[in-house]
Amino acid sequence: MRGSLAIVGAGRVGRALGRQLRELGWKIETVVTRSYPSARRAARFIGAGRPHGGLTRRVLNCEVILIATPDSAVRGVAEELARIGAEELRGKIVLHTSGALDASALNAVRRFGAAAGSMHPLQSFSGVDVPQLEGRTFAIEGDPPALRMARQMVRALGGAPVPIDGGKKPLYHAAAAMAAGHVLAVVEAAARLLMSIGLNRREAVRALLPLTRQVLQNFERLGPRAAWTGPLARGDYETLGAHTKALRDAPKEFSEAYEALNRLAALVLGQDSARTLAELNRILGNKSVKARAKAAGGNS
Repeated sequence: MRGSLAIVGAGRVGRALGRQLRELGWKIETVVTRSYPSARRAARFIGAGRPHGGLTRRVLNCEVILIATPDSAVRGVAEELARIGAEELRGKIVLHTSGALDASALNAVRRFGAAAGSMHPLQSFSGVDVPQLEGRTFAIEGDPPALRMARQMVRALGGAPVPIDGGKKPLYHAAAAMAAGHVLAVVEAAARLLMSIGLNRREAVRALLPLTRQVLQNFERLGPRAAWTGPLARGDYETLGAHTKALRDAPKEFSEAYEALNRLAALVLGQDSARTLAELNRILGNKSVKARAKAAGGNS
């Protein structure tokens, strides 16, 4: 069954989902953003929907209201929907796409009989094109009618709906942030280190990306411990000490992140985590503490 859909907050996620759902036969009736020009651009990208610069009662004509705003705006949108819709919300399904918030962010519409839920695509959205969603995980949760609708929409998109406990969504989203944004930060930091010794950006990226890709492929194919590589995996603490010393000339966040990542790797990848952590503390801990104390003293 394909229903009528209103999209509130047609940014990167809303536009991409709206376009794919429209191509799958959903009737996109209303597209709402903060301004009419941006709503018009979003509707043009989606290929359907009447644009509106601000919430309108027209969204109440749709069976499903999809809120794809930034997290900070979700509760406010739900409260405004409750204000303008009241009893007309009864029987409607309201979903949001936040990864960190659960269905309780929509309690304002629940009070008037709407079913509330969330469906979060575990996928990055560039805003330039429409990403491939086939096979991608979508975390879903909420009231039974909303959960059924979210599952239907995700399956139509070719995704894999995974029900999770709404109370655990912040932890779920933290895991996603580590696997995406934090990995990018680590690779960019590594690129800047190579650039600091004379490589240009293109050379640094060309040097690092095949290495990162290979490790991830090994992780997928062989599992985490078999894919683990580097001095800590070999127990080469002397090299780790040399790395720590070399990083003293970089911004302190680089050395602090390097030490934290080594300790995290020891915890989640080491065969004997306690022993590896103890050795790290012995080899790196004292040196890093002394270095930071020296730096603090020099700045006083």
